[in-house]
This record gives sequence, C-alpha cells and structure tokens, in this order.
Amino acid sequence: MASISSLGIGANLPLDTLLTNLTTAEKARLTPITQQQSANTARLTAYGTLKSALEKFQTANATLNNADVFKSTTASSSSADLTVSTSAGAAPGRYTISVTQLAQAQSLTTTKDIASSKTAQGDTSVTERKLVINQQPGREKPLEITLTSEQTSLEGMRDAINNADSGVSASIVKLKDEKYQLVLTSTDSGLDNKMTVSVEGDDTLNAVIGYDGTEKAGGIKQLVEAKNALLTVNNIAIERGSNTITDAPEGVTLTLSKEVSNVTVSVQKSNEQSKAAIKGWVDAYNSLIDTFNSLTKYTAVDAGADAQDNSNGALLGDTVVRSIQTGLRGLFTQGDGASAYKTLTEIGITSDGATGKLKIDDTKLNKALTENSSSVRLLLVGDGKETGITTKMASNIKEYLADDGIIDSAQDSINATLKKLTKQYLATSESIDATVARYKAQFTQLDTMMSKLNSTSSYLSQQFTAMSNSSS
Repeated sequence: MASISSLGIGANLPLDTLLTNLTTAEKARLTPITQQQSANTARLTAYGTLKSALEKFQTANATLNNADVFKSTTASSSSADLTVSTSAGAAPGRYTISVTQLAQAQSLTTTKDIASSKTAQGDTSVTERKLVINQQPGREKPLEITLTSEQTSLEGMRDAINNADSGVSASIVKLKDEKYQLVLTSTDSGLDNKMTVSVEGDDTLNAVIGYDGTEKAGGIKQLVEAKNALLTVNNIAIERGSNTITDAPEGVTLTLSKEVSNVTVSVQKSNEQSKAAIKGWVDAYNSLIDTFNSLTKYTAVDAGADAQDNSNGALLGDTVVRSIQTGLRGLFTQGDGASAYKTLTEIGITSDGATGKLKIDDTKLNKALTENSSSVRLLLVGDGKETGITTKMASNIKEYLADDGIIDSAQDSINATLKKLTKQYLATSESIDATVARYKAQFTQLDTMMSKLNSTSSYLSQQFTAMSNSSS
C-alpha cells in the first residue's frame, strides 16, 4: 500500500486540523512564562532607568554639596592691562595695585658665525660629551644631555634639548645665508630660572655654547634678561617670578601684561554660583520625581475589566522605588543644627504636596543668601561629612547605587528569576514538542489503520457484489 502523503487522507478525517489545534493548545502553556519574562525584563530595564536618574541627581547634589560654592566672589579691574579673577576664599575688598616691572624669561643665543645648522661644532675626536643646562634653584636638578658627535650640530643640539622637555626650549635662527644661531629660552620666567650652560668632555663645543653668566667672545650672549615681576598691592611690595600672581591677595589671581600705576581692583561677594547650584539641584530632583512617576504610573480600569491597563509603569507598587522616594524626601529637614535655617522652606524652597516636586521662591532665596549665606550653607552642606541635607543625600544615594545596594540587589533577583524562567520555558517547550510528536504518531497510526480498514471494506463489498451477480 502506498504511504499516506497528508495526515487524514487515509481515514478521510480532519486529523491535520485537529493536530494543529492540539499544537496551539499545547503552546498556550508557554504564554504565562513569556508574560513573566516580559514583565521581569521590563522591570530590569526600569531599574536601569532609575539608576541613571539617580546618577544625574547625584551629580547635581555633588555640585551643591561644596562649601566653596557659598564663598564665591567676583572681581573687576579698572585697567585692561591688569586682569583679575577670584577663587573660593577670596576676601571681599578694594585694592590699589601698581606694576613697576614685568617678569621675563631669559633668552640666550650663540654668537659664533656658523655657516650650516647641520655641521658638527664639537671636537670630532671626542666620542661622547655631556651638555649641562643648570637653572637652580628654579630646577631641582640640572638638565644633562649626552651628545654624539653628530648631535653637536645646531639642529642636533636643538632636537636633543627640545626632546628632553625640561624647562628649556631651543630654536635655530637664520640671520642670512651661511649664518645661523642657536637660541635657548627658559620655559618659565623669573630670576630662579636663569640659565648657565656648559659642555663636559668637549672644550671645542663648550667654547661655542658655554655660558656661565658672563659673555665671552665666540660663546653665548644674553638676548633677554631674566626678571621677576615687581608690584605693590595697597603699597605692600610684592615680587614674583611669574606675571600670573595667585596669592597677593589670597584667592585673587592677577594677570600682568603691562606696567601700570594705581589700578583699582574690587573683589565682591557673589551669590550667582550658589543660586545656580541650588537651581540645578532643584531641577535635577524634579527630574528624578518625573522618573519615579513614570516608573510607577497607574491607570485605573473599569470595574470588571479582565486586566490592568498596559500603560502602567514597570515598577508600579515596587518597594525599592518607594524606599528611595521616602528616604530622600525625609532628608529635607536634616540640616546642620548650627544653622539659623531648619528647613528648605525657610530659604524659599517649597515642596508641592500633590506632585512632590520642589519650587524656588527667588525673592526669599536671594534674601537668605544675601543676609545669611553661612546659614544657607550649613542647612544644605553642613560640615560636609555628617551634617547637611546634601551631605546626607550624597551618602544615601551612594548606598542606593552601590554594588550591593537595594537597586543592585533587586536587579540580581530579577536576573535569577529570568534564568529560572528560561529553564522553565525550554523544559516546557521540549514537553510540548514531545506531546505533539506523540499526537502525530497516534494520528498517523489511526490514519494508516483506517486506510487499511477502508480498503478491506471496499474489497469485501466488491466480492459480495460479484457473488450476488454470479448467483443471479
């Protein structure tokens, strides 16, 4: 008998359709597993979003959690030839400054007529010599460079000095055809960086480039003298090796570009940096609230509905989110006990009871910063170690984001669940395949048997018919 090409043909029954329906019914066993996988994957992604939002707030909190923010100042100068800037700790005040001398970096040049920058200038019978450039006390150790004979050319010495990158730069100047000079310049200005140059082991080269502070025929001469900056600040004489002065007065940076007389520099307290930090902190907190709301969103459904709205947040009812929300909100009154302000409301930062978001009353905040910025600092920053709202928030957020923190632990639990669900899915899928294969084998046997029975029935009918015709 020929084999059956399509299930059900032999039995003349819809076995193929029946097998398909049974297969669909069996695969429905996978639906609860895939639903759990989707839900847990969504929660895992949501925790990642929560972590990212906390990290952004952590950055804004760190900016505000800095006492120097409340000590910022601004400075102005009456002359463009003397610019000024300030850093934390600068005392407000007014200063009269005169500059009688700018700092200069020393520059030296060879004086011997050298026809080619590539020609060796040392004693060719010497195999090794040492070029020594001393800038003490500006440098702890002199610059020592070992030169081969080829490196005693102007180009060779220039490259060797520049490659050493040690406080001295070298360049070649072409005066005219067949006349070159090597110029050495101290990287830093001031008397402490004056140079002496010598060559050990090669008197010929030493005669070309040696310099002990005095000019000698055929050797090196000074192009630019090393000088310190000389100035007075409120008639106090100041001397520095640089034209950028950072400690006279302390916290104020003066940049000198010309000699000037009686320039007025004013340093004033500024609240702009602290206000910007507070605004950034409030904005970041409100953004974090938006993330909380999105992750825990709930949409009510009609009574009798079969399922919740699919737009609900992945962390709806999640204890981790609720714990973080409650923890951060509870710190709003945790300022330093020494502060005159005990709550954010007293400095103009209020919380909306409906949304939980913060709002700034600019007038009230400006008044608090102007009249008592130290108490605002104590409320928000405290001692920077244990007290202050942002200090305690920094500690809490660090714990939330730690490798063994509540978010990480929740993610680990979800990953473990997903692994179990994957194993369960594979086992169920194998079971389904085995069941469907068994159904198919049984249906095939039924189809084959029915086909045989039908053939037998047809044969017997033919025989009975033939016998009946014969009797007639």
